[in-house]
Amino acid sequence: MSISRIALFAGLLAAAPAFAQSPGLGAKITEADVGAWAITILPDGTNLPKGSGTAAQGAKVYAEKCLACHNEGGKGGPYAALVSDAPLQGRGIEAPKTIKNFWGTATTVYDYIRRAMPWPNPRTLTDEEVYGLVAYILAENKIIEKDAVMDAKSLPQVKMPNRDNFIIKFPDKI
Repeated sequence: MSISRIALFAGLLAAAPAFAQSPGLGAKITEADVGAWAITILPDGTNLPKGSGTAAQGAKVYAEKCLACHNEGGKGGPYAALVSDAPLQGRGIEAPKTIKNFWGTATTVYDYIRRAMPWPNPRTLTDEEVYGLVAYILAENKIIEKDAVMDAKSLPQVKMPNRDNFIIKFPDKI
């Protein structure tokens, strides 16, 4: 072993106790802390919460909390359009990706809205508001009927137009 390797090894051994000690910052995370963020909804609907919503209920929430960013009817404003009949084919990576032409499952739409919206106050919507928003957006995209009720049972049954263009990397993990 060369002298430089011996010196490096000796230095690491001497520093090991310092690395083993905590600097005393922060606090240990609890199960309750983890549980507050363990909110992932799987494509098959696993972990969808109780509650329900309709497009009519969602339209009211949309007008109050989404309109400023996504414009009237979800047609796009300062931020992405949610509603469109634009196809993805032949347009490449720059094609506008809306709920209808891109998303593979309605459950992941629910997951995203619950987790990330409304900007800049994510995770402030109730489960019923999210079900209503998802129903409103799906109805505006003509994926479900305007009077359909979305809940933990009906949402996973929604057949998204682009569902067959997604490949689940680890299907055995779902």
